Amino acid sequence: MSAKTAHTSRPWRENIEAITMAIVVAILLKYFIVEAYKIPTGSMQPTLMGNTDTGIFDRVLVDKLSYHYRDPERWEVAVFKYPLNRTKNFIKRIVGMPGEELMIRHGDLWTRTPGEGEWTILRRPRPVQLEVWKELETARNWKPSPGTSGWSLSENGLRARGNGSMRFPRDGSAIMDNYTDGYPGDTPSKIRHRAGRSGQHAVGDLRLAGTLTALPGLEELVLEFKEGRRSYRFSLPGPAADPQATARVSATLGTGQVDLLEASGRFPFRLAAGEAVEIDAQNMDDLLSLRVAGDVLLELEIAPATHQAASIAIHALGENGADSADSANGSGADLDELRVFRDIYYLSDNVKVWNWPIPEGHYVVLGDNTQDSADSREWTFARYEVRPEVGSDEVQVLRGDYRPRENPIVLPGGEDGPQIFLRDEWGELHTFPGRLARKLAPTQASLVPRELVVGRAVLVFWPMAPSLSVYRMHWVH
Repeated sequence: MSAKTAHTSRPWRENIEAITMAIVVAILLKYFIVEAYKIPTGSMQPTLMGNTDTGIFDRVLVDKLSYHYRDPERWEVAVFKYPLNRTKNFIKRIVGMPGEELMIRHGDLWTRTPGEGEWTILRRPRPVQLEVWKELETARNWKPSPGTSGWSLSENGLRARGNGSMRFPRDGSAIMDNYTDGYPGDTPSKIRHRAGRSGQHAVGDLRLAGTLTALPGLEELVLEFKEGRRSYRFSLPGPAADPQATARVSATLGTGQVDLLEASGRFPFRLAAGEAVEIDAQNMDDLLSLRVAGDVLLELEIAPATHQAASIAIHALGENGADSADSANGSGADLDELRVFRDIYYLSDNVKVWNWPIPEGHYVVLGDNTQDSADSREWTFARYEVRPEVGSDEVQVLRGDYRPRENPIVLPGGEDGPQIFLRDEWGELHTFPGRLARKLAPTQASLVPRELVVGRAVLVFWPMAPSLSVYRMHWVH
């Protein structure tokens, strides 16, 4: 072969090698390192959107490498092969861990060692909290209390002048688990939901956040959360307070026994006049916490509440009172970017399972869209005992994901009775006549085995829907 021939043939070989290596690398990336998924359903909304009403279907990057070296952790959003049909991939939040007992009670998640001891509420880390808080519509939903003057609504908050208070919601009703709470942009008006699943439960876990600018005459600003007969008060001393004043959080439980719990700051604290500072108060998972400028100032544990009808009020007290409401040096404050949130209220009524003993090597998973999620509370196997012919001793038990009107499908038949179509847990479709089958009692299949967990969702990177003011790009927690 001449030198010229060898030279002209080399680019073909190099191109083939490059293409082959690219394919190999792509396959390795997809199956072992990272893969992009499209969210097809709304079970994780609004954390992950998959909604036909709006046409918004999130694309997420899934880390498949980490779980080769470690086990999944609680609160991670995981992709796994659906135990009732392993040809499908599902995505949910891991809430129950191997070797524990898990329970839903009063909208919260509780854990204990199986069959032993007291139940302990599960508390989510801060990044997960920020992911699951559902922002409420607050525009025109604040109302001054009787006797309050000089207080008004601004474009995105409140303008408080003089002593007084303002409450949310304005009609004094409880904050409920409305289905479209927390949805992004202008999507709430487009979202449909299942009848009877919205606004059925009062939600006690709330959060109030905003930017506070105190006037010189402000002595104290109080953020009050009410839950049933209880009152939780976050008290911030103002510029006119005693120099040795401290921030406080207190809980009046309304039990008639140990009625008052209180925690005070370890150091003197006063708001500075005219200085904007971020404030963030919340009641979540039976823990009251107050953050100022991003730092935790106070925390107070409380006992669980059985009556969760909740609302919020803001109170201001000043040295000059309402008489100086129009004075720049009077009492009061500006609260800008004021936002109210509620927590997920995990449903335990009208579901099949709400208490799980979890064996080693298995997990319980729930969707963030608790009102419309097929998850560990609902998964059920439909089962049939099938014989090859009448009177045969040979029996095969078939089982598959029970979905009303979808699986199994039973069609009228002739001499052999109805025809039954059942897709089993491996995705295989079985067809058999009713006269050769006996329907067995369904069985719950709530758990996800470790070997079926594929990876964890780490990033939403698409889509964008400017017409709905939706721009989907964020880390998943």
